[in-house]
Amino acid sequence: MYCIIGVIRQKVKILKDHIHILFNKPYGVLTQFTDIEGRPVLANYIPIKGIYAAGRLDMDSEGLLFLTNDGALNHQISNPKTHVEKVYYVQIEGQPTEIDLNRLRQGLTIKNYRTLPCKAEVIPDPALASSGKNVTPHDETTWLRISLREGKKRQIRHMTAAIGFPTLRLIRVAIGPLSIAGLESGLWRYVNDDEINLLWRNAYS
Repeated sequence: MYCIIGVIRQKVKILKDHIHILFNKPYGVLTQFTDIEGRPVLANYIPIKGIYAAGRLDMDSEGLLFLTNDGALNHQISNPKTHVEKVYYVQIEGQPTEIDLNRLRQGLTIKNYRTLPCKAEVIPDPALASSGKNVTPHDETTWLRISLREGKKRQIRHMTAAIGFPTLRLIRVAIGPLSIAGLESGLWRYVNDDEINLLWRNAYS
């Protein structure tokens, strides 16, 4: 009995030591805490050490990052074999047809690998605040909502380019049940226990 109680107490202590943070990464910030070239990094915004992003965003991408010191949860979020979807708003140059979008949905070969099937749909302009980057498209632009379970380097940019529509702006707006709603660019917050439980259930659903 005492051994069981001791194990339970130890497990509770470990859970309490875990740190979980949501951060709305601005354009031009690296998904790391240091940079020998002096470029903007996470440490410029988050004064907490020992946490790591579960799935990176490129320097020229924006939006939701989940950072934690919980390696098991980090793995579950990053592993494409789980069902944790990441949702992105993607501004592209041009106007894709349903045939174009079906190529994204079914998966396509880029950079010597085949992407997993994903969800892709045209959405109204989400009227987001400016990223601070000047974009001068050569054609009309379209906003897409893309949901996928993997996250290879610059994957969405390669995917839209492969069907002939370059990505102009990319913002991750959700990771599983966790949303960027209410979190302005450059700000972060702690993730509460209820949200973590939802995230675990999402990973195993």
